[in-house]
Parts: sequence; structure tokens; C-alpha cells
Amino acid sequence: MKNLREYIKELNEIGEIQEIDREVDWNLEIGGIIKHSYDLGAPAPLFNRIKGIEPGFRVLGAPAGMSRQKGLAFARVALSLGMSPRANGPEIVDALSRTWDRKFIPPKIVGEGPCKENIHTDDDVDLYRFPTPFIHQDDGGRYLNTWGIVIVRTPDKKWTNWSINRVMVTGKNMLTGTGFKGQHLGVIFNQWKENNTPMPFAIAMGVDPAIPFVGGMPIPDGVSEPDFIGGYLGEPVQVIDCETVGLQVPASSEIVIEGTISPNKEIEEGPMGEYTGYISKGGYSPQPVYEVSAITHRNAPILPVVAAGEPVEENHTCWGIGISAQVTAELRKHNFPVAGCFIPFESAVHWLVVTVNRSSRGGVSGEELVQQLAEIFFPSKAGVLLSKVLLVDDDIDPSNINEVVWAFAGRSHPEHGQFLFPDLTPFPLQLFVTPDEKTSGKSTKVIYNCLYPDHLEREQVPQRLSLGNLCGESVKEKILADWHKYGYAKPLTIEK
Repeated sequence: MKNLREYIKELNEIGEIQEIDREVDWNLEIGGIIKHSYDLGAPAPLFNRIKGIEPGFRVLGAPAGMSRQKGLAFARVALSLGMSPRANGPEIVDALSRTWDRKFIPPKIVGEGPCKENIHTDDDVDLYRFPTPFIHQDDGGRYLNTWGIVIVRTPDKKWTNWSINRVMVTGKNMLTGTGFKGQHLGVIFNQWKENNTPMPFAIAMGVDPAIPFVGGMPIPDGVSEPDFIGGYLGEPVQVIDCETVGLQVPASSEIVIEGTISPNKEIEEGPMGEYTGYISKGGYSPQPVYEVSAITHRNAPILPVVAAGEPVEENHTCWGIGISAQVTAELRKHNFPVAGCFIPFESAVHWLVVTVNRSSRGGVSGEELVQQLAEIFFPSKAGVLLSKVLLVDDDIDPSNINEVVWAFAGRSHPEHGQFLFPDLTPFPLQLFVTPDEKTSGKSTKVIYNCLYPDHLEREQVPQRLSLGNLCGESVKEKILADWHKYGYAKPLTIEK
């Protein structure tokens, strides 16, 4: 799908949109409805009337949340990435990881696009026109950008970065946000700051559905996300010139904010509810100031909103899928016998599950595989973000939390199944990271060996008692076909 509206139309056709025509308040009510929709696996709420906001301005909540519909759990993620709504987690991760096997395609600059239907500059700039929600009651402010892309470019114009970063409104033409320490946004900002020069930026919200998933990937320094996205899609992303800065944005964007980030001005930002499922008391810090010079938007613009918090929400689906895809590609590049990777959404991006292809593993022991994995994964960008890795055989579906917990509980030895790796870089947002570890920048990470024990010969590996193994494939198929005939309700699914 080439734009957010096509995506919403497709979601509506499979029962994954709930239009809300009743007036709702941007102050906590929108955030609360989005959160409850996550908890229920309910359709994505599309708010059509927002208190105090001019008619026509809308909000889409939970744009890539999970679904309770049988067979459609990953539908919003899959459709975003151009796949069947019935695709499962490992299939989606594999498709995205294979982008590294393709030729990247730079974006195509076009002369006109829907994001230019309304143009506001100078004194006409007013960020308060938009239905920016106050999401969590302890947030430090109203967050305009939770699912859009912050676009910046190095001074030499060789590297363009599209990334998801939270951005808070602090005035009618001023914003602030995070992402300046250790992330690519910060790496590029520091190049501008060295010359005491304001950094041009653009924030594109309501972009082509695939874009946020790449914006959340830990791809290497110097790789431009728009080129990567073109490689994944097999065609260039259509972009259009900004009004006041020398950047390009997706032409179909719903809302575009543009301007410069001051190299020396800062203002307090935060706290904000985090992907970890917590909000830090007093968690504010000085962050750079975004000075807005122009706003463009579509008629009746739609603002996508993510309500970060306990799983499962978009920080988990987007980040989880993107990190898993990147790690899978990295392990393949190093000839590790990886079948696939997945970050269980229920872990709030704290666990990485790596599955081993048993047919290509050869005679390598479990301990040797653990050491190989550590040498490849922990030095990577993704390795900084995660501290707990589970290594399992490929008979386990890494996206099925029940199977993952079962393998961890039954296959990992209490003493010999845990491998600790000290003096590695921690990710400070994780609750278990101590103050001393944050100060020193050193912490311990772990890989749990959840493979079948090495002492079992291949013929000694016990058979799983799944449905098919328990009663045989023919009886299994009969049971599945006749399930509702036993008196059970038919599954709530929509064929397509």
C-alpha cells in the first residue's frame, strides 16, 4: 500500500478498524481507548471527532497493534509490509531480513503530492491545531510524534536517516524530543553541532505503512533507510521537496513538520510512558529544541498515535520485527546456522529468541553455538538493545510465547544452560540496569541454551506431543475440519 488511507481501507475490509464518531478528548481519553484496544486485541480505533479540534482532523490509534481475530493476529503488521494479512511473525521477519539480498533503490523525487494540499509557513504555523494527545497522565507533555519519521541528513548529504523518535509539543512553533544519545539522529546531529549550525529536520506522520518498520530497525551507520525501503518494496519511495529546508519527505504523508534543530538551545523533555511498560518518576531531561518553520498536511489529515506501555503495542511489534529481521540477516552473513529470530512481543523487547537450523548445525555443540552467537550479536547495534537471548531448536515457533516458555523451562539446564557475558554495553531504559552500570557503561548479558541437550543422540531426541504427533495428521485434519460440529463456536475470522 502506497499511503495510510489505502492501508486503513484494507484494514476496514477485514474488520480491523473501529470508527469512533462520538467526540473524544485528546486529554487522556484517546490514550486510554488506544491502550484498552491493545489489551483486547480490538480493531484499531479511528477517532473522527476530537474535542476542541477543528472538524475533519482525525487520529488513528494502534496502527500496527495485534488482532484477536483467529488467523489475523499479525494482520496490521503484515499488511503494512505488503504481505498477506494471514502471514505469521517468522514469515514477516524473514521477508524483511531478505532485503539485504536485494539491490537498494533510492527514492524518486516527484513534483506534487497529497502532503502539499495545505501549506502553512511563518506566523501561520500552529502546532496546536493538531489533535496531539496527552497520552499518559504522568507524561511531561503532549506528544505529537509517536509513529512518524524524523528525517535528517549529514552535512555532506551522503547519509539520510529516517527514524522513529518521540517528539513533544512545547509551543505553537516549537518541539523537543529524544534520540540524540547513541542513536543515528544523534550521530548526525553531532556533525551539525560541531560547526555550530542548526540541523534541518522534517517529521513525516501518516507515511506509507512500511516506512515505520524500517525506521525502527537497527541498520548500520551510513545506510539510508529510504534506499533500504525501496529495496524491500522493489520500487522507489516517492518523495517531495520540503518548503523551507533542503530535505525530502514521503509525498503521501498526512502531516509534515519542518524546520531546524538548534545546536545549543535545550528545553526539558519528558517523562513519557516507555516501551518497557513503565514511566520514570521525574524522568525529564534537557533535549534539543526543534524550531518549526513550516507545516504541510493533507485535507482532513490523520495523525497516527501509539500509546506506549505494557505489551503489546507498536514499540513491540515494530521494533521487535525490525530488530529480529536485522539480527537474522547478520547471523546469516556470518554463516551461523540460524533458522530465524524473533522478539516475543510479550517480553516488551527484552528477549531475543534465536532458532537453530538442526539440519545445518552439524556436530557443533550447544556451548560452541552460544559462543558463536555472542561474538556476532553482542557487538552489533541490536546487541546493545537486548540483554537476554534464548537459543532454541527450529522445532520451536519463536513467535509463540507458550512454546518459547516451554522450551526455556524444559531444555535449559539450571546451571549449565546459562552463559554470562560481562562488561558489555547496557541499554539504560531497562529497569534492571543498576545506577553503577549506567555510569560505567558496563553490564552483564546472558544467553540461555535452550537447545536439546548435547548428551541426546539424534535418535534419542523425544517426540513432541503436539496435536499432530499425538493423534496423527489424518485425525488432526478431521478434528480441525469438524471443530464447530463438536459444538464449539466457529472462529471469528474473515476470509479474503
